[in-house]
Amino acid sequence: MNIALDQLEVWFVTGSQHLYGPKTLEQVAEHSKEIAAAFDASSKIPVKVVVKPTGTGSKEIHNICKEANSAENCVGVITWMHTFSPAKMWIHGLQELRKPILHLHTQYNKEIPWNEIDMDFMNLNQSAHGDREFGHIMARMRMNRKVVVGHWQDEKTLDKIATWARVAAAYADSRDMLIIRFGDQMNNVAVTDGDKVEAERVFGYHVDYSPIADLVAYQDKVTDAEVAELVKVYEQDYEFADNCKAGGEFRGQVENAARIEIGLRRFLEAKGAKAFTTNFDDLEGVDQLPGLASQRLMADGYGFGAEGDWKTAALCRNMWFMSQNLPDYKGCSFLEDYTLNFDGENSSILQAHMLEVCPLIADHKPRVEVHPLGIGGKADPARLVFTSKTGPGVAATVIDMGNRFRMIVNTVDCIESKKLPKLPVASALWIPQPNFEVGAAAWILAGGTHHTSFSYDLTVEYLEDFAEMAGVELVLIDENTTIPEFKKELRWNDLYYHLSKGL
Repeated sequence: MNIALDQLEVWFVTGSQHLYGPKTLEQVAEHSKEIAAAFDASSKIPVKVVVKPTGTGSKEIHNICKEANSAENCVGVITWMHTFSPAKMWIHGLQELRKPILHLHTQYNKEIPWNEIDMDFMNLNQSAHGDREFGHIMARMRMNRKVVVGHWQDEKTLDKIATWARVAAAYADSRDMLIIRFGDQMNNVAVTDGDKVEAERVFGYHVDYSPIADLVAYQDKVTDAEVAELVKVYEQDYEFADNCKAGGEFRGQVENAARIEIGLRRFLEAKGAKAFTTNFDDLEGVDQLPGLASQRLMADGYGFGAEGDWKTAALCRNMWFMSQNLPDYKGCSFLEDYTLNFDGENSSILQAHMLEVCPLIADHKPRVEVHPLGIGGKADPARLVFTSKTGPGVAATVIDMGNRFRMIVNTVDCIESKKLPKLPVASALWIPQPNFEVGAAAWILAGGTHHTSFSYDLTVEYLEDFAEMAGVELVLIDENTTIPEFKKELRWNDLYYHLSKGL
């Protein structure tokens, strides 16, 4: 299911022309190899960086772009104009290119050699000239792209390229993502539904339906020995409530949860699925809502959405994929706005769900417990109970606005929660920026869902890059948000998308 980031690659393509002669082109090629090699060697950039031949004519550039499209491991293209590169010769190639593009505005030398600079140096080092020509043609062609400005050896430049490379890898992963829905979305809920055909066109992922009986068939083939082995893993990884330990009252429910996990995991692997949704309205033949299984599968990179929410399941997978193996990784998860705590400047929102919160965000060793669910009419389900880490993070959701998809991103601060002795769920407590009143109001004004995909490790830049690659609207709620300006932005966006689609 998962492809390691280091198996993927981005192509480094430099632009020039034959006007300056073979000696200059040799220097361009050597400098390009050196820069690409430095990027490839950087521990920050998680994918391979492969240098390609210098683009000096329309046919060459067109061929490189076609090759990028057909290369399965190529997730994007970095372009740089070392010299002046007439942009007309890029038109056909850019029209062909279907991979994300980053336009790097850099220069081989860091500083101007004031005492030695001559016309030969000027002709060779024309990024200030060539990148503007190249930028013009992409603007003229209305191309989605990222522009990074900075010297190629600067850490800030590497950080921006690394972010884009991670997002490009996640975007490529999305293009062939299969999402399995067990049942439909919860009855009459609007926000978890949407246009699946348009989602496949825009994001690439395919949403498929499977009756719960398909999962039951896999579950029923799981042996008792296999269940016992998985429960041993649970005992190594988590604390156990006394009544869930061997001989305890609810030990059988933990074993049933393990049986469901094994069956669900095998089903998803057999289908090649990367994400899934469940629905407590459709559980015929399953002992309990698969909460523990969903929690553990999220930790392994599967996207998840409750109540049939396939858009959040996809976004959870996207955000997990782009954040994997980041330094000081703190985790990501599906979450839901559950209940409010009004406390003046410290007013906050309790994020939880009935069961399905990923243990990657736990601030302590999760505890296996079994309790009644209160809805669904099934046996008491097993789940991991914990509270989240504290610290800043980003919450995001994707909604269907009818004529477009909108991604809503809110920067939040997770704070320490008080004990919840009678609420046996996993939870996080956060204050949306810029504060509770403005953050919550802006989210509601934008049409945000009650489900989110949350990450401690990603910044807004990751999600901006993803929205740019997919060509979808993004609205940001952060420390600078004010309601009057936010309302204006929403109105301007509505006007733009109505005009751009001819509505």
